[in-house]
Amino acid sequence: MIRHPEFARLHNFRDLGGWRAADGRTVRWRLLYRSDSLARLAGDDLDRFRALGVRTVIDLRYPSEIAARGRVPELDGLTWLNLSVEHRPYDQAEIDPAVDPWRYLADRYAEVAADGTAELRQALETIATAEGPLVFHCASGKDRTGLLAALVLALLDVDERQIAEDFALTELATTALVATWRAQHPGRTLRWPAYGRAPARVIELFLADLTAAHGSVRGYARDALGVDDALVTALRERLLER
Repeated sequence: MIRHPEFARLHNFRDLGGWRAADGRTVRWRLLYRSDSLARLAGDDLDRFRALGVRTVIDLRYPSEIAARGRVPELDGLTWLNLSVEHRPYDQAEIDPAVDPWRYLADRYAEVAADGTAELRQALETIATAEGPLVFHCASGKDRTGLLAALVLALLDVDERQIAEDFALTELATTALVATWRAQHPGRTLRWPAYGRAPARVIELFLADLTAAHGSVRGYARDALGVDDALVTALRERLLER
């Protein structure tokens, strides 16, 4: 199976299939994808996207980002949903180079987990009930997307090692993400040397914080998001196979 379908204009698109759950089942291939901004789809890339049969797109960006950069092209049979999970904006390009970058990002993820409960709950419900393949994305496919991917995989009972491995695959796109930022912001200086990075340590810190506060990711989903056993079962039945 192909983890990274080939796109010219997307740099961080990948299939979440193949990760193994504790009960021996694996995440189905060609059903759940994560990505950077789908607003860049055009030409041959758009044809490749159509070929995946995606029926639902969850856009995790702010409405202001969508207004400035656009959204996934409108396609017949495609449902688009904007769930802006982050409520406290910050500019990653301007992060103080002196701070611990991985702790800093994990703390921002904790804010999203605390603030974006309604949106995260709706995203999980959508993933559990959608018809056909689904993609969720933000701007770079790194932070908001990485957080949601981690929650989904954890609720599928995929272990932390694999969750961190998936998260760190964004490192393959770092050079392209930096180049995209520079092209979109001519004349600005990229102050933060860790821009576009996604080492496993970030998501490990975030998951450790959730576990410390709630006992487990499942405990967080139950306590903060109102995710009951029925929704977890629906996620597992839709996304896992033997």
